Amino acid sequence: MPLRIEPLAAADLDTGEAVAQIVALWDACRLTRLWNDPVADLRLAVEGAASAVLVGRVGERLVATVMVGHDGHRGAVYYVAVAPEAQRDGTGRAMMAAAEAWLKARGVPKLNLMVRRENRAVAGFYAALGYAEEDVVVLSKRLAS
Repeated sequence: MPLRIEPLAAADLDTGEAVAQIVALWDACRLTRLWNDPVADLRLAVEGAASAVLVGRVGERLVATVMVGHDGHRGAVYYVAVAPEAQRDGTGRAMMAAAEAWLKARGVPKLNLMVRRENRAVAGFYAALGYAEEDVVVLSKRLAS
């Protein structure tokens, strides 16, 4: 069966089943952290005017996600997840292509993403897609208590 990529609808958040499947995928891909609430992140992206969560399914089975959004100038992706059994088969490439297309359709000229330094395999994946490290430092401040 082919991969089907579509935006997650706000109504999908109400069932709880979709949320549980997505968070389980993020956990399996080691994307969640104790200090981030993945359900709150999911809801914020799905309900935001400048963001979406794209989900990849084979049949009815969830195999991938990418959270995509923009600030009006630069785009960003988060929670790029591919189920372990679907890795290395083009699913990740397809999800990133869908995120890039989503941004291009909105006139966003650049996509930024962050990769944890210890995650060399993922850095190699993005390099193969044409992403390059830039000479910048990312600064952050947690606003939630």
